[in-house]
Amino acid sequence: MKNLMEDSMRWFGPNDTVSLAEIRQTGATAVFSALHEIPYGEVWPAELIAQHRDTIAAAGLTWRVVESVPVSEAIKTRTGDFARHIENYKVTLQRLGAAGIEVVVYNFMPVLDWVRTDLAHRLPDGTEALLYDPKKVAAFDLFGLARPGAANDFTAAQQAAAAVYWNSLDDIGRAAFIRQTLDLFPGVRLNLSLDDFRGMLALHADIDATRLTEHLRLFLAEIVPVAAAAGVRLAIHPDDPPFPVLGLPRIVSTEAHLRAVLAMVDSPANGLCYCTGSLSVRSDNDLAGIVRRLGPRINAVHLRSVQREPDGTFYEANHLEGSVDMSAVVRAILEEQAARLRAGCRDWRVAFRPDHGHMMLDDFKRPAPTCPGYSLIGRLRGLAELRGLQLGLSTMMSA
Repeated sequence: MKNLMEDSMRWFGPNDTVSLAEIRQTGATAVFSALHEIPYGEVWPAELIAQHRDTIAAAGLTWRVVESVPVSEAIKTRTGDFARHIENYKVTLQRLGAAGIEVVVYNFMPVLDWVRTDLAHRLPDGTEALLYDPKKVAAFDLFGLARPGAANDFTAAQQAAAAVYWNSLDDIGRAAFIRQTLDLFPGVRLNLSLDDFRGMLALHADIDATRLTEHLRLFLAEIVPVAAAAGVRLAIHPDDPPFPVLGLPRIVSTEAHLRAVLAMVDSPANGLCYCTGSLSVRSDNDLAGIVRRLGPRINAVHLRSVQREPDGTFYEANHLEGSVDMSAVVRAILEEQAARLRAGCRDWRVAFRPDHGHMMLDDFKRPAPTCPGYSLIGRLRGLAELRGLQLGLSTMMSA
């Protein structure tokens, strides 16, 4: 349809509370998916890859993008079993390529894949969104975790707000807040204690941004040639949020970072997962400009918007609202696709998915989303809005 992006949804596998049949009814033709049952660092069995691909195909959809093949903490720290994990990563890429899957998303965020403080922030229209509140992060870091040196990472105003919040809680409230935060920060409930979490952070105690960047370079130097030979294009996901958290460095947060990653191994197989939601938390990221300048290396797209607040709070906005100029972003992507098509690129079309969605309407009556932010109706709304925006822009551009 007028050279639009490929409509996709994320699917978390057979245990996802959103079924493939429901995803197909949204109008999506493809999914971003993964074998989530395989432990980090282990090889993905070829037969399970084929089974997953065929299950998706039987539902009338295509497994277009692997999201994701996780990078183990051993690889990020280059400790323990990291060499074996890298070899396993190579084998997995080869098997994915042999199965006909050409794009693999990954990230290089230490310990925490993403950070939010509220999973059910109620908006004025009655929908619910994910939210990041810096005073809660500061309260956990300063008073719950009591991380040495944490005070250096927060402004005086943030520390004061954190103290007010912490002091508003009684002992039961503080315990509940710590429990909730420990469950939220790793992205999945691991029943961690504070000491468990301190141990995870301790593995990165001597790894600053410079060292973590070098670890990423060494990782890419090994896997990019293998990916290229297998017909697989890698797509690194930006940091979420795109700034240091709990003393952990972030090295994929700005356009300069993205350029540095692409320069580590200058190959079409070394590319980007362009996520407007993650990048837009920083007001200094020129989202449409990033597409215009780095577009040829964009291999997958996540489209969502956040609403930034002056105190550093942000929450997931509706897809065409908030702090992102989504029209400018989508136009830049369509222009990039058109340039690829004119150049005769076989892989000119980009797969995108609406990233996250509000809880709304019948989402409240359904089983809870398998992963926070991945409601059915909320993402359906986002997909429909983004499809309509694309069609309008494409018609205008071709007039």
